[in-house]
Amino acid sequence: MSRAVSRAMRALPLPALLLASLAGCAATDPLTREGAWHPVGANDANLRAMIADPQDLVNGVPSRLADGGMAAAAVARYHAGRVKPLPDSGLAAIAVQGSGSSSGAAAPAAPGQN
Repeated sequence: MSRAVSRAMRALPLPALLLASLAGCAATDPLTREGAWHPVGANDANLRAMIADPQDLVNGVPSRLADGGMAAAAVARYHAGRVKPLPDSGLAAIAVQGSGSSSGAAAPAAPGQN
């Protein structure tokens, strides 16, 4: 028997053992065991439990709290560049520091300018 054939026969058991050990994974997989929870239809069941009127999922219900006109006016001001400033909460002052940096950190100095 040649040396190459002998080496190939010695290397064969390791992959075969690995393959055989993986073949048994289906028997120990927690999602395939008998009596384990299977998520089939879980989202639909949760929605049915939370919805007071199932017809709301078909037609929808307008919110009494939402004001479409106010939201549309805010979008129009944004597009026109006339955004209203946020009211002062009195909790913390927000100020812009530095320039040209989106993270708020100072921009790095140019080479030779320290």
